[in-house]
Amino acid sequence: MAVTMKTMAAEDVNFAQNTSRITELKEEIGVKKRQLQNLEDAYDDSMFADDDYLKMPYQIGDVSISHSQEETQEMLEAANKNLQEETDTLESKVEANQRVLPDLKVQFHINLEADES
Repeated sequence: MAVTMKTMAAEDVNFAQNTSRITELKEEIGVKKRQLQNLEDAYDDSMFADDDYLKMPYQIGDVSISHSQEETQEMLEAANKNLQEETDTLESKVEANQRVLPDLKVQFHINLEADES
C-alpha cells in the first residue's frame, strides 16, 4: 500500500507539473503573439513611408538605429520569421504535453481504484 501511495504521489506531481508547464507555455505563446502583432504593425507602418531616402528608426533592445525603409522592412521580416518559429516551437511543446496528460490521468485513476480495493 505504501508503494501505491508513493506511485500515486509521483503521478500526481507529474500531472501537476505537466499542467503547470502547459499554462506557462500558453502564457509565453500569448506574449510572442502580441510581439508578432507589433512587428506586423510596424511593417505595415513602414510601407507608408514615401521617401526611399528617409531613415527609419529600428529599436533593438534599448538601442534605436536608423536604416533605410528597405533595410528596416528586411529586419522586421527576419524578426517576424524568428518569432514565428519560436511560437511554433512553443505550440509544439504544448501539444506534446497535452498528449501526455490523458495517460497520466488514466494511470492516476487506476492507482486510485487499486488503493480503494
